[in-house]
Amino acid sequence: MIASRAIAAATRLFTGVRRVPVAPHGDGPAIYFANHTSHLDFLVIWSALPLPARLQTSPAAAEDYWTASSMRRWLAARIFQAVLIPREAITRENNPLDRLAACLESGRSILIYPEGTRRGDGQVGVYKSGLYHLARRFPQLPLVPIYLDNLGRILPKGALVPVPIIAQAHFREPIHFSETETKPAFLERARAALLSP
Repeated sequence: MIASRAIAAATRLFTGVRRVPVAPHGDGPAIYFANHTSHLDFLVIWSALPLPARLQTSPAAAEDYWTASSMRRWLAARIFQAVLIPREAITRENNPLDRLAACLESGRSILIYPEGTRRGDGQVGVYKSGLYHLARRFPQLPLVPIYLDNLGRILPKGALVPVPIIAQAHFREPIHFSETETKPAFLERARAALLSP
């Protein structure tokens, strides 16, 4: 708890991101989704959440990266309670959606990046189908879009040292899954909700 608070406070101080006073979707679990521009993305969102929501939110994180050292493994498991996602050799046994679904079934929120990979151009790419499949499996859960601004400039892809620039995490109005919507229509609506002012 102490380490969690210290890391969140340091992140807010360094990036200037503001903490939201209450969870944007109310009580209970949610599926947060954001644009992906930097290794700092999930740390900034996690730090911006109010403490109760932060302690109940698990980010999806690349398994190969977050298990590469004992420090990363400790941070992923003990501080962030991340859902580790394989990026290669995906099988039925290690299906990323099943891991995320198990986290949601336990009553926790998750944070995912529907684009799948970081972009360096500041644009929000086309969404892959994972968000749709999760929303379809959990239609009762709110889907909370989060638009990240300036994170790609603080720690651009390939950079090792962050630059102190003010960042913002814009929590948009939650959306909900509709059984009558096609997958392309849902993904476009979710992307539009993230990009809405």
